[in-house]
Amino acid sequence: MMKYPLGVLGLVVAQGGYAAGFIDDSHATLLLRNFFSQADNRDGAADPNYTQEWGQGFVLNYSSGFTEGPVGVGVDAVGMLGVRLDSGKGRHYNPTSTASNGNIFPTDSDGRAVSEFSSLGPTLKARVGNTVLRYGTLQPQLPVLFASDRLVFQTFRGVQVESKDIDNLTLTAGRIDRVKERGSTDWEGLSIAGANATADPVNPTVNTTRSTHVNEFWFGGGRYKVSDDLMLQYYYANLTDFYKQHFLGGVYGVNLGPGRLTTDVRFWDNRSDGRNSHDPEYFSSGYYGDGRTRGKVNSRLSSVLFTYAVGAHTIATGYQQVDGDSDAVWVNEGAGTTSYFFTETMSGKFQRSGERTWQLRYQYNLAALGVPGGTFKTNFYKGGNIQTASGDKQEWARDMTLGYVVQSGPAKDLSVQLRYGVFRTDMQRDTDEYRVIVDYPVDLF
Repeated sequence: MMKYPLGVLGLVVAQGGYAAGFIDDSHATLLLRNFFSQADNRDGAADPNYTQEWGQGFVLNYSSGFTEGPVGVGVDAVGMLGVRLDSGKGRHYNPTSTASNGNIFPTDSDGRAVSEFSSLGPTLKARVGNTVLRYGTLQPQLPVLFASDRLVFQTFRGVQVESKDIDNLTLTAGRIDRVKERGSTDWEGLSIAGANATADPVNPTVNTTRSTHVNEFWFGGGRYKVSDDLMLQYYYANLTDFYKQHFLGGVYGVNLGPGRLTTDVRFWDNRSDGRNSHDPEYFSSGYYGDGRTRGKVNSRLSSVLFTYAVGAHTIATGYQQVDGDSDAVWVNEGAGTTSYFFTETMSGKFQRSGERTWQLRYQYNLAALGVPGGTFKTNFYKGGNIQTASGDKQEWARDMTLGYVVQSGPAKDLSVQLRYGVFRTDMQRDTDEYRVIVDYPVDLF
């Protein structure tokens, strides 16, 4: 566990002349989340083929203000509890006792979903001007590190500094050493696909039960708002002994006819670092010729999405391609992670070596039909040219979401999402999945 100098913080806060901002600017929220998932894993090695889990989540977020003075000090905390409402050994994603967690819940020693799981994550923070340093539990939302969620949230442990001292420029840098997955209660190290189910060093095409993790992820960069129409981003990341990564991005919007056209461009350059270049236990997944499916990180992911919004309608089309021998990489322990890719779907990411993906999206605001707060979204993805030992492969996905947010009254801001996803692939398993998500955020103070 991390050691926090909370005693020092307490002494500072105890001095009434400094504590006003700390107390007066404090606030707390409680998110009540009800999450149901039913997945039919139609083909492949999934066992069991059918999974169904239902849970109630509670996420309490507390954020203090800052003490007065040239260096303001404060503390944040997140407490999370997940309670199982329905599951069973035949319907839990990981049926064996060696599995660390499931589709929603962690796994007990008998291979069943636990009845409940919880965690508490404190964060110490300090502010100078418009620069804030945080040390402890973090939930980054960056192109190079994106915390995911399900019933509750994925968290990371480390230090992060964010500066907004320059107008229109936000700079962020930090170091992460541990992750707690969204369906787990344990801190663990960091890894990538290919190493989180490590192959036998003698025969790299054979997977074993070992996993390779490290405890050092560095990141830094920023976003700059050039104008009301243009935003630029650059970030650098280094997962020690796995990869070094550069990200470039830009978003440009322009009024066109009766609507607005937005162009979003994203590019990742991924290169090998340290032991990944020669040690099979650190290899990435991909295709390296001659039947080899694991090797060093070497990939570029390029993508663009054009979105046109007019009235109640929003339509988008985009293209993404992966070049190089390895799959595109991100911090991924294999327990349900989220990337910043345009092709992040309910069941796949379209990030494989050589893959070319087209997508089409449509969204309709149901307020135009007299239902304010209602939305309908549907996305379609088609990927091909995936490089494998048995030739090129392909996959496709379709996601649909019907959502509603209560606009007024005692249940204001309560939201309901009905989601349906279809994933068909030559690579792993075909999946049909239904999700029902009900969120109710409550401001406590």
